[in-house]
Amino acid sequence: MKQPIRMIFRIAYDAFFHFSDDDGWAMASHVALSTLLALFPFLIFGTALAGFLGADQFADTAINTIVGAWPEEIAEPVANQIRQVLTVPRGGLLTVSVLAAAYFASNGVEAVRLSLNRAYRVEETRSWWWLRIRSLGFVFLASIIFAFLSVMFVAVPIALHFAERWFPWLEQALQAASSARLLGTFFILLFGLVIAHLYLAAGKRRLVDVLPGVLLTLFLWSLFASGFAYYLGSFAQYSATYAGLATPMILLVFLYSIGVILLLGAEVNAALLKYNVIKHAPWSRHKTREARRSKSAE
Repeated sequence: MKQPIRMIFRIAYDAFFHFSDDDGWAMASHVALSTLLALFPFLIFGTALAGFLGADQFADTAINTIVGAWPEEIAEPVANQIRQVLTVPRGGLLTVSVLAAAYFASNGVEAVRLSLNRAYRVEETRSWWWLRIRSLGFVFLASIIFAFLSVMFVAVPIALHFAERWFPWLEQALQAASSARLLGTFFILLFGLVIAHLYLAAGKRRLVDVLPGVLLTLFLWSLFASGFAYYLGSFAQYSATYAGLATPMILLVFLYSIGVILLLGAEVNAALLKYNVIKHAPWSRHKTREARRSKSAE
């Protein structure tokens, strides 16, 4: 019993102090500011692309998915500003402003990449132009996913109405799909974090190597969101301190804390890899292979 507890403390110690020694607090600020600067360009590009693909509900889907799990004090003002920005008509998909929005949105991806490289203690060896193409690819992929979800959120109610008359046995499943937006947000975050840890950061890692930090990140994000919402509703007086800048300051503090948790999750993965915890775990595929080899040798 003492050995697992000792290992947990060793991993936590290694992760936290490497995070502090490697400017993790400053990198979290970089992620927060870059995310804030990339949010509106991403939504502008995504809306233009979704309109080209016929997914007219992109804006509402993106708003519900991105800020739906945020505390209400942050989500409501941000959602209102996003709707105002996205109602501005644009000339088409391949306009200079939309392409520039995609480029600026990719800056947020680049900030996460740099921070994850530090957390995983790896050096970047890929060329800068290839990294920028990959970051733009992430922006494009995220836009496609949100466009697909916006189509689904329109199609499911129509299918539900149709199923009530012709296929009553499908009604329950479609109702569950229609009310599973929060669960959908969880799986989108899970998918995005896994992709970022596996393919955004330099080096090669297996799915089993990144899952502990990803799940820890999601768990801490949910705890922090609930605690921060309670803090804002009970104690915080940002409006008295920052007046009209209260909403941007709250949003920056929130995104900064989210960035800290993201990088700590990567630091935990790096510490687990350092001490070969996953490699020697009972459920590890590597250990199973070694056991098979030893048995065959005997």
